[in-house]
Amino acid sequence: MVVQLGDADRKDAKARARALNDADLVVLCLPDDAARQAVSLIENPAVRVVDASTAHRTAPGWTYGFPELEADQRAKIAASKRVSNPGCWATGFVALARPLVRAGVLPADFPVTANGVSGYSGGGKSMIEEFEKKDSPKYVATVVRNYALTLAHKHLPEMAVHTGLAHPPVLAPFVGRFYRGMLVELPLATWALPGQPKTAAIHQVLADAYRSEALVEVAAADTKAANLDAEALKGTNRIKLFVFGNDASGQVRLVALLDNLGKGAGGAAVQNLNIMLGLPETTGLL
Repeated sequence: MVVQLGDADRKDAKARARALNDADLVVLCLPDDAARQAVSLIENPAVRVVDASTAHRTAPGWTYGFPELEADQRAKIAASKRVSNPGCWATGFVALARPLVRAGVLPADFPVTANGVSGYSGGGKSMIEEFEKKDSPKYVATVVRNYALTLAHKHLPEMAVHTGLAHPPVLAPFVGRFYRGMLVELPLATWALPGQPKTAAIHQVLADAYRSEALVEVAAADTKAANLDAEALKGTNRIKLFVFGNDASGQVRLVALLDNLGKGAGGAAVQNLNIMLGLPETTGLL
């Protein structure tokens, strides 16, 4: 049975505490401070939590909810009382970078950048208002714009911690006038990496890492450079990884294609919930 508080009860601390402690599993879709407060209200040791906020993604005692991260990650999620759902930018970046760091292809202290574009739903209410509500003072007719120019994007801590990098990447995100979908890119100068790995070797690392995964696909090594569509996987919980390289110049562009509301948010939460409840992992997912 799914329990959902009405609008009046959501502001009643006692009603919230009662609902949180009576549940078998709680999914939190709250701002960071509200998520921390909600967790603090849980006294029942049997209650399990999936938190979709940024609040606990690098917190001690919480399991990172990216099942494909490591060979034993699913087992950790299944056994955990506290699971933090990854951010959308982090999902694409971690999917690309973690296997390379683990394999020693990408040194932990290597200076890394990441860029890409996301649908405006990824920015929450404020950004949706900016792109959709023409009567709002925030509305602009922007087609695409950059943001996070303070270099303090909230996904950066998890992007470093869960890849094993010593430093967070320089993230250059863009948002476009489309609701959902995203491309996350990790460009690398392979001539500066140890051993100067070829494009095929980097592709092989990713292919090996995700060979048996149902929801992560690595595009074929002979996939030609193309104009990828950020909306191509919208409405799904899948993520597709691409490796485009030029061995003559010693450069590669690694690209993750996903839905920022699917594998990058709600779909990932359902995937984690399925694992925690012992259900088939793809139940309810496309």
